[in-house]
Amino acid sequence: MATHLKAGDLAPEFSAVSTDGKIINLADYRGKKLVMYFYPMDDTPGCTKQACSLRDANAEIAARGAAILGVSAQGEESHQRFTEKFSLNFPLLADTDLAIAKAYGVAGSGVGGLLRMLAKFSERVTFIIDETGKVADVISDPSCPDHGAEVLSLL
Repeated sequence: MATHLKAGDLAPEFSAVSTDGKIINLADYRGKKLVMYFYPMDDTPGCTKQACSLRDANAEIAARGAAILGVSAQGEESHQRFTEKFSLNFPLLADTDLAIAKAYGVAGSGVGGLLRMLAKFSERVTFIIDETGKVADVISDPSCPDHGAEVLSLL
């Protein structure tokens, strides 16, 4: 497993296209908390459960001052289909070259990481970034169906 960011680390800046075609940057979230979750692939069983759990918890997450961003290697069109199919209420970022995953240390290492990078999958890891841009918490092995509750317990 790759060594990903840990609590206290400064979250790396990024710039990527979101579901609606807008460019999103980490700086857009300064002053509020950000739940940034990396997942392997749109519209797969585990990733769907995870996204829907966050969708269902989004109002309460927002009430606690946080926004949600999903990040995977699929492109904007795939993210749009996934969002529409499951009525996702937060943006997904297209990390097609895994640049964000690499910066956050979730592209993988070793043989498994190499295979993941060739297949364009990131690890499933969630970072909770505080208002100043530092990693406050990391969920390294999230429970897909209960991920919204896991996030809420840390906000």
